[in-house]
Amino acid sequence: MLEVLEQLPADPILGLSAAFKQETNPKKVDLGVGVYKDEQGRTPILHAVAKAQNILLANEDSKTYISPQGVQGFIDGMLELLLGKGHKTLIEQRVSAVQAPGGCGSLRILAELLKRAKGDLTVWVSDPTWANHIPLIGSAGLKIETYPYFDKDSASIKFDEMVACLEKVNKGDVVLLHGCCHNPTGADLTKEQWNKVLELAQQREFLPFLDIAYLGFGDSIDDDAYGLRLLADNLPEVIIAASCSKNFGLYRERVGLAAIISANRQTRDALQTQIQAIARAIYSMPPSYGGALVDIILNNDELKALWQDEVTEMRERMQTLRRLLADKIKEKSGNDFDFITRQKGMFSYLCISPEQVKKMRSDYAIYFVDSSRVNIAGISHSNVDYIADALVAVL
Repeated sequence: MLEVLEQLPADPILGLSAAFKQETNPKKVDLGVGVYKDEQGRTPILHAVAKAQNILLANEDSKTYISPQGVQGFIDGMLELLLGKGHKTLIEQRVSAVQAPGGCGSLRILAELLKRAKGDLTVWVSDPTWANHIPLIGSAGLKIETYPYFDKDSASIKFDEMVACLEKVNKGDVVLLHGCCHNPTGADLTKEQWNKVLELAQQREFLPFLDIAYLGFGDSIDDDAYGLRLLADNLPEVIIAASCSKNFGLYRERVGLAAIISANRQTRDALQTQIQAIARAIYSMPPSYGGALVDIILNNDELKALWQDEVTEMRERMQTLRRLLADKIKEKSGNDFDFITRQKGMFSYLCISPEQVKKMRSDYAIYFVDSSRVNIAGISHSNVDYIADALVAVL
């Protein structure tokens, strides 16, 4: 029976990673896979996480199941981090939430919730968006459409076109928005643009769905949460998928948050039962370890301050690398790549063609996806000249 299933092509990013491992060029550079790297190319365990691990090891006294919603201290800490301390939705008990297996698990739980609420709704995603958004949401049976977002020719957001599209979105549709550090382009909405999105949501009565996976990697934790908090302040319903993979460095622990702001506590209580039932049907009980570490960090003043310092260090390093790469390209060719410095977070679009990307790979062993999305954290002071030389050569 099973022989009828065909072999599928490799995942574009995971397949690229496998090809990089087989590459024999000693100068090879991996700018594809989306993990933070330090100057030595390592993805380190944050000091705050290492300290939290020691605390957990010393105090954990059981491996029994945790509660179905997850580690409550993790949920409370994350909601306060995302929405701000004392946010009215928290005081009014209008937020339902579960700990999920990573940001992907959060997205899938919330997609299933939307399917239960209204099976025939449409989810609008940016063009382009993170590649895994479409299978995660689409596999729940939801229809997906795109709204214009980024123009590679001008390396800027097509905001007027985005607005024109969202002005036609139907009442009850869902609009997926990147909370900060847009993946894959690195191009973020300004505060004024977020204000316009709020206005459109109020006028068209669509439901905003915020995916926020890089909090703190853009400008600051509070600045990066601006769009989310603006919508949460002014709309009765907002959906949130958050990940701790990047800013806590907990990639392999798979810890995320699925949360829904609803109009009143009665609806909140109903939705809490729904998302827990969805989680039960998918993976039964949540994993504890990653959530327990985040709980310890966010609810310990010393560790939280240490973690915030480490997030700042990662953010500032990536900002420095952006500036360095743009300067090197200009120095070597005169071409203006300053748009890289205006993009935010871990990723940037270099705005070169797929053919040029392939040439970077074949001729220089510099690996990144055909869209021209690069992981800025994969750049270092030791390889930036090589990367700039290769870019200049293929332009």
